[in-house]
Amino acid sequence: MIELIHLVKRFGDLVAVNDITLRIERGEFFAVLGPNAAGKTTTIRLLAGLIKPSSGSARVAGFDVQAHPLEARRRLAYVPDFPFLYDKLTPWEFLRFTGQLFQMQDSQIRSAAAELIPRFGLEPYLGKPLEGLSHGTRQRVAIVSALLHDPAVFIIDEPMVGLDPHHIRVVKDLLKERSRQGMTVFLSTHELSVAEEMADRIGIIHQGRLIAVGTREELRRQSGADGALEQTFLTLTEPGGDGAEPRRQPKPSVTR
Repeated sequence: MIELIHLVKRFGDLVAVNDITLRIERGEFFAVLGPNAAGKTTTIRLLAGLIKPSSGSARVAGFDVQAHPLEARRRLAYVPDFPFLYDKLTPWEFLRFTGQLFQMQDSQIRSAAAELIPRFGLEPYLGKPLEGLSHGTRQRVAIVSALLHDPAVFIIDEPMVGLDPHHIRVVKDLLKERSRQGMTVFLSTHELSVAEEMADRIGIIHQGRLIAVGTREELRRQSGADGALEQTFLTLTEPGGDGAEPRRQPKPSVTR
């Protein structure tokens, strides 16, 4: 359902994503972890089609994100850690706008919204301008709008930012339900407990490379660490723990 094939992204001499190859199956809940500036968000932006790779490719539901962008984007939804919303709209207007972008009829929008709006406690805010709502409420609106068209692939970056404990539980339960129904979830997080609780498999990105991928037990065996995912993560990402090479590549020599 998701394929990253020798994916590379360079910004000048900085290699932000370094030859990542990964396959995630339909209905799999996949979490990606990594230190700050590891390349997680760049990988997500490549997968969502927001930036072009320097080389390699990303596929969603069999469609190359660059070669067939509309077909790929019809099948995915993306929620960044700080989503952009149209502040002058109300949540209901924004939901209708998003649904219409995916060519949903009003009846389909209302039907999908009727399930999601109560679960996220958005009823009191539907008629209020988005610009006056809290970050947590805006985050809930963004998640509902992304799920509205029932995407085959759901990409979410730091989903719990700004959410209270109740709505963190709602997000966890809903994403797990949808993944069991066949939706592929690609989640990036710094919260190791979220990955440990939710994910079928976990990938660890460090210095632009995918240095480990597997179930929690497989990662523990690979790292040689005992105990919680935190120790596994620290073992794999400590200096020298994965044999990572520097991300900055030397400039080619010039022969005169």
